[in-house]
Amino acid sequence: MGCMKFLTLAILQARMSSTRLPGKVMRDINGKPMIYWQIERIKKSKSINKLIVATSIDESDDILTDFLESNKVEVYRGELQDVLSRFLEIEEHLKPKVIIRLTGDCPLVMPKLIDEMIAKFDKINVDYLSNTLELTYPDGLDIEIVKSGVLKNLSNYELSNLEREHVTLGIVNRKNLFSTECYFNYRDLSHYRWTVDTFEDFEFISMVFKKFRLKEVDFTFEELEKFFEENPEINQIRHRD
Repeated sequence: MGCMKFLTLAILQARMSSTRLPGKVMRDINGKPMIYWQIERIKKSKSINKLIVATSIDESDDILTDFLESNKVEVYRGELQDVLSRFLEIEEHLKPKVIIRLTGDCPLVMPKLIDEMIAKFDKINVDYLSNTLELTYPDGLDIEIVKSGVLKNLSNYELSNLEREHVTLGIVNRKNLFSTECYFNYRDLSHYRWTVDTFEDFEFISMVFKKFRLKEVDFTFEELEKFFEENPEINQIRHRD
């Protein structure tokens, strides 16, 4: 792994041992594991130079690693619970300019949105840009962008186990120490639930991909929105806690 001076690095964190729906990232959708479609969609981004899947050294993740490596996807394996340490080790090795954090429960990831957010990040001088600080996007289109060195700086603080597991939570919890900015959608669609935590979520996402069969990697946010506007009974609504 050589380093590029202006490396814009996407790190997709994924594991097989999800508590609510174990093995979800490898569940079959249209003949491929769910994570395959997510990776192919991320690769459509024009701004990302490199993609690495960060998973764990736990043997439960052997099957995921084998699949990814056989598909020539770069994998990094680190601590199961301490996901922040995985990111820090990857950053130390590759020294990217920017890290885009993505998670394996968001298979409907929109490459155009990634590019728009990276373009915004390049224009403003902040440590962290996210579309989740204030919710206007559907749950499941989560994108976080972190400036080089910020996670290393974060790791110098006394972090809780939860903050080490949820990589950027420590930044959000310390807004007095880090400059943050929210990326807003043109209208509030935060009541839509497009993430995969449960079997019901997975069935919903499978239905979306079946609707866009042969266009799995290419369908856009606008096409999905139009589909749900025409079929409102199908869309999943986020149940707020």
